Amino acid sequence: MQLNNSDRQQTIASGVSISGVGIHSGQTVDINLKPAEPNTGIVFKRVDLPNMPSVKADVDNVVDTTRSTTIEANGARVGTIEHLMAALVGNGIDNVIVEINAAEVPILDGSAEPFIEILQQAGVKDQDAAKIYYKLQHNITFTDEEKKVEMVAMPYDSYRINTLIDFNSPVLGTQHAALKKLSDFNSEVAPCRTFCFFHELEYLIDNNLIKGGDINNAIVVVDKPVTDAQVQRIAKAFKKENVKVAEGGILNNLELRFPNEPARHKLLDVVGDLALVGFPFKAHIIANRPGHSSNIEFARKIKEHIKKNKHRLQIPAYDPTVPPIYDVHAIEKKLPHRYPFLLIDKVIELTDKHVVAIKNVTYNEPYFQGHFPGNCVMPGVLQVEALAQTGGILTIPDDPDNDYDTYFLKIDHCKFKQKVVPGDTLILKMELINPVRRGICEMKGTIFVGDKIAAEAEMVAQIVKKPKVRV
Repeated sequence: MQLNNSDRQQTIASGVSISGVGIHSGQTVDINLKPAEPNTGIVFKRVDLPNMPSVKADVDNVVDTTRSTTIEANGARVGTIEHLMAALVGNGIDNVIVEINAAEVPILDGSAEPFIEILQQAGVKDQDAAKIYYKLQHNITFTDEEKKVEMVAMPYDSYRINTLIDFNSPVLGTQHAALKKLSDFNSEVAPCRTFCFFHELEYLIDNNLIKGGDINNAIVVVDKPVTDAQVQRIAKAFKKENVKVAEGGILNNLELRFPNEPARHKLLDVVGDLALVGFPFKAHIIANRPGHSSNIEFARKIKEHIKKNKHRLQIPAYDPTVPPIYDVHAIEKKLPHRYPFLLIDKVIELTDKHVVAIKNVTYNEPYFQGHFPGNCVMPGVLQVEALAQTGGILTIPDDPDNDYDTYFLKIDHCKFKQKVVPGDTLILKMELINPVRRGICEMKGTIFVGDKIAAEAEMVAQIVKKPKVRV
């Protein structure tokens, strides 16, 4: 299955299932992936618990990053989600319900490839909702000096990741991996399995921390001298025979799928953990010595940045050299307003669901004579009126006789976030909340000045045909 670079949100075309063992609990786990509605995101549903509580895959719900990533909310806890998350985001899937009957996703072969296989069975389905990619406004960095972790996300027109690992290991050495585009994920990253060091494996077995561990679902790196007795103890724990240290310092349980498979798996984890940002975003990620804890802290910083700047995506592009859709004379034919109460100068965008108009504020506005002389500020009520007139361009029926008036019925959630003063250019955007019915219009309005929101409101108005005057 190739990545579908759709501008629409996507879900799976049909439900699919997979079963396996949880690496920590040793419990057999069943997972059912089901299509979900637009804007649902990835939601895990604990079907084994009373009332089947759900937890959304989001960095705000991460509660543990010890050796894997665990989320919890509403009494639902699910761990080891990173490989499944990487498979979903690596294939452009935005909305899925993950029904699971245990507290951890099965480890399977330690990679994302088994999840890719069931996603291929399910297929991908475009949905009737736009997929909005967020772009970074500047570099975002994260460092952990104690762990020698350095991570940076840079503005970029696609999604690219470079990882570097260095464990001071004579076996692994320094390894680098790169994902130049998400369409390479399935072939270049998904098959790469998790890895651990031999001494870590001994500790985990001693402390009964990998009840479901299998020597075949991880690359075991032996970078320190070990005795035959130690190796046989590991073999016995995993019920294996003829286990030995192969040439190159890797247990002979498996062959590497790539020379730099450990670095590629670290990249896989980065993809899965950064999926928890909760927004599709474009960036070039460089991660030096990444791990789950660092990935999640980095994801928090990226999400914070996007939330702070996401309104920038809503700002319509305005090029004053492009001819308008409606100039002021065309506006006069549509609206009943005239000087000094016609408050929009031109219309630059118009669809069946939204409209964008421009208002150039000058010192010559008549209201500045009495509204704070010496400290000119455009009255907020006139800003709202300008929005309403902008909405009128979208909703008032075309009529050569200009035979309609509009009246406010309600204004909700009105906020003024910064002063509007002479010299400002207002970009006024009005969007239909619901279709117009019986002349009733529900719209959301936003005024932008530069890259900031000056005002916003939700409005309800009624379009009324003027009564005929009898002579």
